[in-house]
Amino acid sequence: MSLKRIAFLALLATTAAVVAPRAGSAQGGSIYQATLAEAGAKTAEVSTEQLRRILAEKSAVIIDTRSRAEFEAGHIPGAEVLDVPGPDQVAAVGRMAGGDKARALVLYCNGPFCQASKRLGDQLADAGFSNVKRYQLGIPVWRALGGPMVVELGGVVRMLRDDRSAVLIDTRPAVEFANGSLPNAKSAPADDVVSGKLRKIELPEDDFNRRVILFGGAGADARKLAEHMAKRPWHNVMYFPGTYEDLARAVAK
Repeated sequence: MSLKRIAFLALLATTAAVVAPRAGSAQGGSIYQATLAEAGAKTAEVSTEQLRRILAEKSAVIIDTRSRAEFEAGHIPGAEVLDVPGPDQVAAVGRMAGGDKARALVLYCNGPFCQASKRLGDQLADAGFSNVKRYQLGIPVWRALGGPMVVELGGVVRMLRDDRSAVLIDTRPAVEFANGSLPNAKSAPADDVVSGKLRKIELPEDDFNRRVILFGGAGADARKLAEHMAKRPWHNVMYFPGTYEDLARAVAK
């Protein structure tokens, strides 16, 4: 078992110990309905289930409070990156909210023990923003519960340079894959996988936390496969939302 896998399992175990008892006793629900239920926080939390609903309804501005490099390496679909120095963050959020301090906002960062979203939530509450919530479970739990992740162009290029273990999956039709793809990419046409025509994708089974990067013609196929894989045991699946041509040009450089 790899060190990455051990560290990830340790985080999940710790998160479960913090989340599960409160979720079970206070809400009587599943892990998807859990929050940290922190005492004394100025802003409320949303559960994974609630965040999924918010994303589907587009009923709030979702703000990633991490750095741009972290955002590019993988973020929740539909999120906007903040990426400004601490003293400028409240003003930046105001612009993202269109100057409306009653606008629904959801902040997130790197999991239960990351303080970035909580700190910013407190500052926004003090500044008069009245509808700020946090997905305090953050990226690690979102991933663990099958949430799709988006990787930006810069993130893919950096991963391919620095992480030789990353697995590339081309979700385009087989005929397009046969005409050329990224080096070492494997073919798994999204429509064939979702329909059941292709029953097995060539994925690593020695480390289920390996990065799996899905890409396709214009992102739709890649997202479709990412969502289909939500109930598979691989924890680190992400999709590139842009075109194959843009990605191929960037990788070629």
